[in-house]
Amino acid sequence: MEKNDTGCQATLEAPILCVNNCGFFGTPATMNMCSKCHKDMILKQEEAKLAASSIESIVNGQNINKTTVLPNSAGSEVALSTQPSSAPQVQAESSEKPKEVQGQGQGPSRCTTCRKRVGLTGFSCRCGHVFCSVHRYSDKHDCQFDYRATAKDAIAKANPVVKAEKLDKI
Repeated sequence: MEKNDTGCQATLEAPILCVNNCGFFGTPATMNMCSKCHKDMILKQEEAKLAASSIESIVNGQNINKTTVLPNSAGSEVALSTQPSSAPQVQAESSEKPKEVQGQGQGPSRCTTCRKRVGLTGFSCRCGHVFCSVHRYSDKHDCQFDYRATAKDAIAKANPVVKAEKLDKI
């Protein structure tokens, strides 16, 4: 290859279209694919490896739960979990029941003290209830949460007791 007066190398190759015929140009570094098709291919390969390893662990009788985070083609991340074949069935059954209970038994959120509708503007307290703007403070709704013990534990964790060993006097 020859160098121009600018110091750049002249390329003799014409642009190569992506081998997946998506209309974009590919590069030899990405196996003549565009960047999007290359990322999709790598993602499919990683998913295949993960599936093969999970099948192998199930066949071997290993009960290992792994969670792998793989980048999605849309830029977000996808968390894949490999578990034995009996565990997903239990999870599917348990995930359907709470949805039914939430839809039937629970109406709009209301203040626990005055039953006023609060919707999205409700304040949740550490005692586990939702309150309106009037009853959001612990002294206004007779809160049963022990703030003093919680603060005491937090201070104890943040400031451990340090004792030096006593020295023998000569």
